[in-house]
Amino acid sequence: MDWDNLRYFLELSRASKLTVAARRLGVDHTTVSRRVQALEKSMDTQLFLRATTGYSLTEAGRNLLPHAEAMENACSAIVQSKAGQGESLSGQVRIGVTEGYGSTMLAPQLVALTKRYPNLRIDLLAVPRMVQLSRHEADIVITLERPVRGPFIITKLTDYVLKLYASSSYLAQHPSIESREDLSKHNFVSYIEDLMYSKELLYLDEIGQPRHIVLRSTSILAQQQAAAAGAGIAILPSFSADADPCLKRVLGEQIEFTRTFWMLMPIEFKDIARMKATWSFLREMADANQRLLMGRLEVLSNSI
Repeated sequence: MDWDNLRYFLELSRASKLTVAARRLGVDHTTVSRRVQALEKSMDTQLFLRATTGYSLTEAGRNLLPHAEAMENACSAIVQSKAGQGESLSGQVRIGVTEGYGSTMLAPQLVALTKRYPNLRIDLLAVPRMVQLSRHEADIVITLERPVRGPFIITKLTDYVLKLYASSSYLAQHPSIESREDLSKHNFVSYIEDLMYSKELLYLDEIGQPRHIVLRSTSILAQQQAAAAGAGIAILPSFSADADPCLKRVLGEQIEFTRTFWMLMPIEFKDIARMKATWSFLREMADANQRLLMGRLEVLSNSI
């Protein structure tokens, strides 16, 4: 039996779709189909039921699955015994994450992961929307809301804080802000409410809706850029806004918003070496950057 064919069988059983399995293996979807068909021919049995919604295992496929996984683990152990783990890890991992955290924090951090594992390929899907594991959009997802159900491994990755920020030019041209009540006199930059992808983004509800929202965007990075250009006050993650020299904290430590990032992946990925390594790295980075995530780095010159 050809082990390579079993690798394609395993990925298709986990992905349920040819295109997703092909992406993870770094090949064309026709290659996945051809390899699976070759395995079925060699075993003289059908391993998958094919439908418009995707591929599902037959009884023969379900019987083969634990044996294929055992072979995968054995092969991985053999490779690791002959080479450093960094060299042995290979394949592709797609990480789905919120736009701000993905662009500001993970993008530079993941460079270290690719250096640690040179044969690992990382896709970073940093977008202003929910990335869906159920639709196979990513292998590991970092999200604002904890799923209430699903065949996932779920962990709390980290808390983080958001604060009020505005540019020096805006603050110089508008009434001073000494208390929460003064905020009603000011312009705000915020989300487009009917396009919000999570209830966790309803920050303004916690301080009372301002009278003047002058600019709205689905993108937190666009909001940050608008605030830095002088549009008004924005509620921004401290891990991003504190690094912007054009922005100052408004009301210092008087107002802050705490949110949580949850990390999840399908249960069937828990024993895949590249998934475990990436999962551990993401936790490592979050733990190492707690002061930044909680807005506790020294920013005395960048607040009012």
